[in-house]
Amino acid sequence: MERVALLTEVKKKKRDENLIKAKMQRTFSLRRQEVLQEPKIPEFFNKWPALLDVTEIKWEFMRLTTVPLTSKFLGELDRLTNDLIGVFNTKGGVAGKKIGAMMAKMENNQDINVRRDCILRCLRIYLCEDLDTLVKEYVDMECSESEADVAGTTMAIYTVQAEGDDHDGPGGLLADVGVVLEGVEVLHNLQSINHACVMLYGLIYALNLSYPRSLKNIFEAYQKILMDLESSKLSPKVRTLKLKLLR
Repeated sequence: MERVALLTEVKKKKRDENLIKAKMQRTFSLRRQEVLQEPKIPEFFNKWPALLDVTEIKWEFMRLTTVPLTSKFLGELDRLTNDLIGVFNTKGGVAGKKIGAMMAKMENNQDINVRRDCILRCLRIYLCEDLDTLVKEYVDMECSESEADVAGTTMAIYTVQAEGDDHDGPGGLLADVGVVLEGVEVLHNLQSINHACVMLYGLIYALNLSYPRSLKNIFEAYQKILMDLESSKLSPKVRTLKLKLLR
């Protein structure tokens, strides 16, 4: 009954956010039982559409971990930025050249979102994970090729380039940033790529999803370095990174 009442409230044009939060709190245990049964993403969001909202993703993460999602993730990212840059500068070879090119894009840019996006991109390169696997860039989200690509995507962040902008990567103008899970666009109109990373990480926890094998190192770094959750056991690459940061 609470879930049905919540569903009705979420569909209203003028929603009572405090009421939604209260009902999400009361139905938390029911929702966790459903999550552990590994439901299909579209079916789950049809039953719990409140979790398609940024604010509710933050509250759900807090219910699960008692840790504030956005402030912890981005606060630690900002605090570690200079240390991360120092570690990145030691990387050689092809990865080092890619990192150098990425870092050059933020040298004269004071926009905090551009700096955060660059650091997160460099972190993926440093951990030897493919940028295109996590962040997919499109010029037109509504073209048939983009729609087909999204439909075949298990987990990703997408960006749509603003009309008339030909600047690739961080610093370019973006018309939209969103999150895709199991071929379904679950979030859109996010502020930046780093904000989308935070929301995707929160959804992974809320839905009890496994990290994609091709991105396991970057998500482990988010969890055990930035969020400091379950950080006693680290994979070799993430342990090496953490030790270098501690130095």
